[in-house]
Amino acid sequence: MANFREIVTKAVIGKGKKTFTTTNSITPDVKPTTILGCWVINHNFKGTKDGDKIKIDGSYDINVWYSYDDNTKTDVIRTTNNYQELVQLTRKEELDSEEEIVVRSLKQPTVVQADINDGTIVYTIEKELGVEIVGNTKVKIAVDEEEEEWDALDDGKLDEETDKAIDEEVEENFLE
Repeated sequence: MANFREIVTKAVIGKGKKTFTTTNSITPDVKPTTILGCWVINHNFKGTKDGDKIKIDGSYDINVWYSYDDNTKTDVIRTTNNYQELVQLTRKEELDSEEEIVVRSLKQPTVVQADINDGTIVYTIEKELGVEIVGNTKVKIAVDEEEEEWDALDDGKLDEETDKAIDEEVEENFLE
């Protein structure tokens, strides 16, 4: 028959992922003709507890390469987008003050659409973030009632036969 013991350990006690889609705009000094490229770099983020939700504060830089003056010249406009997302996670355990919030970018922010609207570049960004809550939890394990047998330990003493063989085989004058 098995007994049970409880072990207190750190483990993931809440986990979830969510895809976010946001639309932003940027207006260059000159009226753009065509969007030639649009990319996102320098994505940074951090998660904190906000009541019973997780607040993710982040930012990324957006670079838009466009042509202007009837497609005869090009330029790149850059801006930083800040964001704040709130997520609700299903938790298996009660919260405590020593929990760690781990946020991962499961899909880096990418531009899924970019258009020109009256001289303003309107772009849509999609990103997927994963959130884990790591905290203390108890794990129950089954343990046997029977104790394992003790192994006999050799204390390093030589028996008489081994001691005699060493005396006969070792050359005492090997250093001379």
